[in-house]
Amino acid sequence: MPATITAQTDVSPDLADAFRRLIAQRRSVRAFLPDAVPEPVMREVFELAQWSPSNCNTQPWTVLIASGATRDRLAAALVAHVDGGGHQQGDLPYLRKLYPEDFQARQVDHIVRQQTALGIDRDDKASRMDLLRQQLAFFGAPHVALLFMPDWGNEREASDLGMFAQTLLMSLTAFGLAGLPQTLLGLYAPVVRAVLDVPPGLKLLFGISFGYERVGEKGVRLDQPREPWGSTVRIV
Repeated sequence: MPATITAQTDVSPDLADAFRRLIAQRRSVRAFLPDAVPEPVMREVFELAQWSPSNCNTQPWTVLIASGATRDRLAAALVAHVDGGGHQQGDLPYLRKLYPEDFQARQVDHIVRQQTALGIDRDDKASRMDLLRQQLAFFGAPHVALLFMPDWGNEREASDLGMFAQTLLMSLTAFGLAGLPQTLLGLYAPVVRAVLDVPPGLKLLFGISFGYERVGEKGVRLDQPREPWGSTVRIV
């Protein structure tokens, strides 16, 4: 059935404050409890995400949620792939070499903050490899949503999926759940296809691991800054 929602014309004066608190609460969480999200809660979370905007309301996203034994098989296959020396192969290119200096600086800062929070030394290759395995096992999250776009699509459809993903992350937060967008998963598209029953005509962008946060776990939440809005936004 199509999603339904009631339009609200009388905006509560507390709405802006509630949204500020929602934004402040949302973080990319990297430690999860094994407890599965109840299906009614999951259904409502994704029902709200379905109201994301898209070009001409085309809604070009297809989402496959891996849970339970399927989730375990996918995690095992991804880890086995990298342990066996398998290479990354995404449906879309990762153009890291084209990053300008400010993008590179932010990426390096993220990596340093993550490894510092986990107590990983830069030269500790074994611990860094173990961190990769944790990423490919969704940091213990009981569910992972894989986001696909049409294989004929381009940046326009990809931007629609980005809006869907942000709405989904906000919805997860509002329901007391934690989420982690993982673009890394998009770099192992053949492995994902080998495990999941992916419909034809789709290409994988990334995944969002989600569940209940393992509060207090080492390195679960990173303290990461954001650029001041005036450095990226201009009023003309």
